[in-house]
Amino acid sequence: MQKRISTIPFTDTPEQHEKLLAVIESLKNEKGAVMAALHKAQDIYGYLPIEVQKEIARGLDVSLEEVYGVSTFYSQFSLTPKGKYNISICLGTACYVKGADKVLDRLVAKLGIQPEECTPDGVFSLTACRCIGACGLAPVLTVNEDVYGRLVPEDVDKILAKYTA
Repeated sequence: MQKRISTIPFTDTPEQHEKLLAVIESLKNEKGAVMAALHKAQDIYGYLPIEVQKEIARGLDVSLEEVYGVSTFYSQFSLTPKGKYNISICLGTACYVKGADKVLDRLVAKLGIQPEECTPDGVFSLTACRCIGACGLAPVLTVNEDVYGRLVPEDVDKILAKYTA
C-alpha cells in the first residue's frame, strides 16, 4: 500500500524544533544516522511531515531523496498525523476472506478519509495493516489498544459512537 502525504498543515512548536535540532546534532557523522533521526523525529512529532524530513536531510548533509526513501520504505514510519483514535483494520488473508474489505469500505464512508489519512478534526486516523495476529477473530480492527473482532460493516457505527460520545 502506498504511503500518503498529509494534507493537514504542519505545525511546529519551538520546543519540538529545538528537540529535532538537538537530535540531528547528536547524530551528525554517525553511521545509520538517517534511520535514527527519523525514529526520534517521529517520537517528537508523531509522524514525519516533509518539513521535518527536509530539516533532517539538511542537518545530516544527505539528500532529501535518501531521507524520503527511508521514511517510505519502512512501515513503522508514518507521513501522516495520527488521530486521537487510530483505527487499524487488518487486511491479512483471514480477515480479508471474511469481509474486512467491506468493513473498511464502511469506515471510509463514515469517516470521509482513506487509509493513512486523519480526519480534519484530528479525532480519527485510519490505517490498513496486513496482520495483527488475531486471525481467530477475523475480521478484526483495533482502535488504539482496543480490539474488535468478528466484525460486519454494520458494527462500524456502534464502534465509532463509543469514541465520539
